[in-house]
Order: sequence, then structure tokens, then C-alpha cells
Amino acid sequence: MQDRYGRTIDYLRISVTDRCDLRCSYCMPEGFRDYEEPANWLSFDEISRVVAVFARLGTSRFRITGGEPLLRREIAGLLGRLNAIEGVRDLSLSTNGTRLARLAPALRQAGVSRLNVSLDSLCAERVQKITRRDALAEILDGLLVAKSQGFHPIKINMVVMQDVNEDEVDDMAGFCLRHGFILRLIETMPIGDTGRAAGFVDLQPIRQRLQARYGLREGHIAGGGPARYLVSPDGQFSIGFITPLSQHFCETCNRVRLSVDGTLHLCLGQEHSLALRPLLRAGASDAELEAAILQAIDLKPERHEFREQPDKLIRIMAHTGG
Repeated sequence: MQDRYGRTIDYLRISVTDRCDLRCSYCMPEGFRDYEEPANWLSFDEISRVVAVFARLGTSRFRITGGEPLLRREIAGLLGRLNAIEGVRDLSLSTNGTRLARLAPALRQAGVSRLNVSLDSLCAERVQKITRRDALAEILDGLLVAKSQGFHPIKINMVVMQDVNEDEVDDMAGFCLRHGFILRLIETMPIGDTGRAAGFVDLQPIRQRLQARYGLREGHIAGGGPARYLVSPDGQFSIGFITPLSQHFCETCNRVRLSVDGTLHLCLGQEHSLALRPLLRAGASDAELEAAILQAIDLKPERHEFREQPDKLIRIMAHTGG
């Protein structure tokens, strides 16, 4: 399945809820309550059907996101269903880690092997300031349980913010090195007022510093996302950089996002989308769903305009999906 710019679309990110038990300052406004009504959430049957359609169209990578996906009841059951669909070759999960200690065994049994865990600081006070909750101990506990359950790789997503946590990058790198985690550093994106106020940090100088400190070189880590990786000569340590502003990756974009209400978003930085829920609930056939998806993919824009029009989008990231 290719778009009009010749990019192969083989990666679908699926939000199963817009709820979250944290309130990260760059993601969700304080006091936010404008959640989607549960009646409008795609059911597990509907999600499974969409995944099966995408798999038949050639999409092989699927990631479950939120909000916080582990808040969705019976999430492990859904993951088991998706993992059994023909054509699903890579099923992974993004989480904030607060519920990971309790759910990691069930997730592993459901067939999930790869995790991305959001962790922006190793300082409890900073985590509380960023997430508006005292959550560091729960997240670290969840990481250790996940490690003991055999999840691999475990990727740590750190959003680097000016005057917030940019001085902790080296400490986070050391933490990941000790535990065998992959560190991924992320630039803030100007999506909504929260993203624009987060304090952008250009990751290129940090990249150069870490490359010299650890003797890293260009490398590849399996996964469908946009990160560019540096790896150690022995392959035991890796750092990824997700740089939508300082070094955008639009020319290689291979992904689309399905929000909890069934809206297929074709680009984080543009408004192009397809409402799948009305089609699903009106009894559309699989052939009709495939045709609608292919038509939407053809509208996928060439690139975002975060630099040119940073105020263009008024969007809550939790609504769109991670």
C-alpha cells in the first residue's frame, strides 16, 4: 500500500482510549475533561476488523497506544486477538508504565514482545511536575517487572524540554545502559498550546555529544517508527533520536494513526483524515472499507508544516493517539 509520493504505508498506530492517569504538561492541558464518549470508542470487534483490513492491504506493523492503553479494560484480550490475525507480524505497545507491573505478565502472554515506555526524568519531583502525579516509583517498578518478563526491546521515550529535563539526558543514558533499555530522545512538537509551550530543544548538539561520549555510530534498530539510531560498536547500547523539527523524517513516513473514535489520521501535522466509525457501523463491507482506506492514503500529505505554521493545529495529542 503506497501513497502518491511512493511511500509504503506498513505501520498503523491504534489508540484504544483517550483517557490517561497522568497529565503530562506537553500532552494534555491541566484540568482537561473533554474526553470522547465511550459509546463512540471503537469496540474490540471493530478494532480487530480494521486491523484485518489493513493487514490484507499489506500493513504488518501495529502499535497500541492511548491516552494510556492499559486503562482500557481487557486490553490483553484485544492484544491476543490482534496477534492472531493473519499478516500481523509486529505488535507492540506504548505505555506510561504506571500499570505495567500488574499487567506485564498478561501482555507478554498475549504475544506482545516490544514496549515503549514514557519516562522524562529520573527525579521524582520532576516527574511529578511534568505528569502532575507522583508516579516515578510505579513507572520504575513496571520497567523492572517488564524486564523480568522478557520484553525486548524496551524503549524509553524521553521528551527533552528546555529548562525542564535537558540536563538529565546523560543520566537517562546511563540508566538505560545499565538496564539494557534503548533510549529514545524526542523533540517537542507544536501540536496545540501544550506542545508549543513545552520548550523546544534541538537534539542535534545532544546527538553529537552522546555519540562522542559513548563511541556510537550510525545503526539500525528494528521497528517501524521514525527514530534515527546510534549504536555502540558491540551493539549493546543504542540511542534513538526523533526529530520532527531539527531533522524531519517526512520523506520516509510509513505510518497512519487510528484514534479511539475511529478517525484515521494521515499526518500529525495536517488535518487530512478519514472517519471509519460511520462506515463500520453502517455495515460497510470489507471491500468498501479497503476502498475507503486506499482513497484516504492517496490524500496523505507530503510533509508537516510545524516550522512554517507552528500555530496551524489546535489538537490534543491524547485525542489523536500517540
